[in-house]
Amino acid sequence: MTDGRSRKDIRPGIEVSIVLKQDQRTGKLTRGIVKDILTKSGTHPHGIKVRLVDGQVGRVQRIEE
Repeated sequence: MTDGRSRKDIRPGIEVSIVLKQDQRTGKLTRGIVKDILTKSGTHPHGIKVRLVDGQVGRVQRIEE
């Protein structure tokens, strides 16, 4: 299991756990399948921002195997 701070580890179709903007205080994770990668830089300290297939947007906290 890897964290979601490196863009090279994330690609459309993989299952990830993200933290949504409204859940950043609580740290509640939401699981889903990546549709789009929204962060342009190679790494991000708080996680790469993605859009899931259901339309939710958040930062990847971990990549599910």
